[in-house]
Amino acid sequence: MLRVAASSMFAEHAAPGLIELFAGRAADLDVELSVHPAARFAALLAGRTVDIAIGPAPSRLPVELLSRPFLNYDVLAVVGPGHPLAGRTLTPPQARELTWLLGPSAAGEDGVVPGMLRHLAVPEARQRIFQSDAAALEETKRTDGIALAVRFAAADDLAAGRLTAVEGPGLRAQGRWAAIALPAHSQLPATAELLRFITTPRATQAMVRGAGVTRGRFRPSVHVTLWS
Repeated sequence: MLRVAASSMFAEHAAPGLIELFAGRAADLDVELSVHPAARFAALLAGRTVDIAIGPAPSRLPVELLSRPFLNYDVLAVVGPGHPLAGRTLTPPQARELTWLLGPSAAGEDGVVPGMLRHLAVPEARQRIFQSDAAALEETKRTDGIALAVRFAAADDLAAGRLTAVEGPGLRAQGRWAAIALPAHSQLPATAELLRFITTPRATQAMVRGAGVTRGRFRPSVHVTLWS
């Protein structure tokens, strides 16, 4: 059993493809994925509750842990095609007056989405938090709200015109995911292999092109186990 902790954004958009491909390479490997705030990663690893943690690349990390960055991704502000601001440039004061429809990563302190909201100074009263990014984007298509989307996950909706990117200061940012683990001498063989595999082109393709989780299946508080 390989126990993986993940941030909500990674768990929703990239983990399903990665885990399906990785677990499928070994008939005797079970992978358990649990969703946690990135701030808890160090404690989960130190207590051996999980074997590896994946989420926002940490700015500070205990010396006894190692971090392996592996994937950059873009986050951009989007609105529905009928939104009055579709195709226009938005100023920060205008952004603060809108209703923001956000996934669970917005409720944390770490990562690109909380950083963008702090930079724009979006009031909490203007933020609606959904159980998943997918649910927030579906609401965005039907209303005058604005959302933050991972570009590769929203690519089909953007290409089809179901969502439109909004330009303006602070409305685009780049994030980076990293895999965090105990030192090599304390790792399971499966942990060491995932640390190696996660940086390969095949893993990147699986994360970016994976089907992901649907609105109905994504439950941040529930442990999800995938069997090969």
